[in-house]
Amino acid sequence: MHAGNSWCCSWRAVILLAAPLAGCSPEGSTAPKPAAPATVAHVAKEDELNTIRLSPEAERRLGIELAAIELRPLERVQHYGGEVTLPTGASIIVSAPVGGTLQPPSASGAPKVGALVKRGQPIFLLLPLLSPERGVLTPAERIRFAEARNAVAQSQIDAEGLVQQARVQVDAAKIALERAQRLLREQAGTVRTVDEAQAQLTLAEKALDAALARKRLVDNIKLDEEAGTLAPLVLQAPQDGMVRAEHAAAGEVVSAGAPLFEVMDYDPVWIRVPVYAGELTQIAARHPAEVSSIADELRGPKHSARPITAPPTAAPLASTVDLYYELDNPQGRLRPGERVTAKLWLDGAQESTAAPWSAVIQDIQGGAWVYESVAPQTFVRRRVEVRYVIGPWAALEHGPPVGTKVVTVGAVELFGAEFGFAK
Repeated sequence: MHAGNSWCCSWRAVILLAAPLAGCSPEGSTAPKPAAPATVAHVAKEDELNTIRLSPEAERRLGIELAAIELRPLERVQHYGGEVTLPTGASIIVSAPVGGTLQPPSASGAPKVGALVKRGQPIFLLLPLLSPERGVLTPAERIRFAEARNAVAQSQIDAEGLVQQARVQVDAAKIALERAQRLLREQAGTVRTVDEAQAQLTLAEKALDAALARKRLVDNIKLDEEAGTLAPLVLQAPQDGMVRAEHAAAGEVVSAGAPLFEVMDYDPVWIRVPVYAGELTQIAARHPAEVSSIADELRGPKHSARPITAPPTAAPLASTVDLYYELDNPQGRLRPGERVTAKLWLDGAQESTAAPWSAVIQDIQGGAWVYESVAPQTFVRRRVEVRYVIGPWAALEHGPPVGTKVVTVGAVELFGAEFGFAK
């Protein structure tokens, strides 16, 4: 009986405590909402972000012209990284024909490394072993004079032998080239054989030029035993080019055969392009390559490089085979070892989605865009991805579908109007 009364009292206490709490909230009210983590003044719609609407007068003043994106058969090209290298025989090292002391050719001194020189320009004066102040030769000086004279004679004989050997190689290369050309005309040979014969002839002619330059150096030596003097030997630049290195300095005593300086001919240069071996059969080997700087591949100046036959090289670890192209370099703008971009043509054409190249604009981050005409006087900026450019057409990897009308004249003005820096 007491237990039942206590249970009823407990429930009455709970009800009494809950009643005041329920009476504190107005009937039908809810708890306050939490504050939003971010506030957006105006929610922009995706399809209106890049929309430009012009008045008819503004469209007429800008001279807006449209063209459609087409599906066109375009020549296939592929971009590869290339390296500027020197041709074979482009760098000649001049050595001392006899032992002696080096002197500058003039009061201004010898040309420094990096200086441009002409063929035949004096680089050093080589004063042989004997001193011009001595009128009487001592026995030791006579021995050294005899050794110098023998060294000069041996150098002259060796130089003449190298010249004759080079001339024989040139004659043999000419005969091989004529034979290869005759077989090709009779459809019994290949173009590759003709190219290889031409390359061998070029190498032989370069070797002959170097041998003649060395022979001219040793032929200028003048020895006068009676007066006890040796005339200074003028060491000249063997070719037009740039002084690439100096291995000795004025005032230094050098021995016979010691390297003195190196002259580099930087015009023309070769472009070495490593190509993956699996793609080699697709390359149009006879087509010139288009070389440009890696700083601005699309808009920068392009230079046409001629395909040549060079000594075969490859990189086994990278599975690449090297192709070589020759490029004129009169101002020395390209330096040996510089990286460039080479655009190579592939065999056969392929249908690609193409837009007029004049319709493509680039922003400061390098993104490519076109302006699509969606309605009269209404244009929307669309992103595109350009694979390559062939003449007036840009092959698109991604972009609007075929048939889309895009702005070809006035796109830059629309871009300026969109970002607020146009008048």
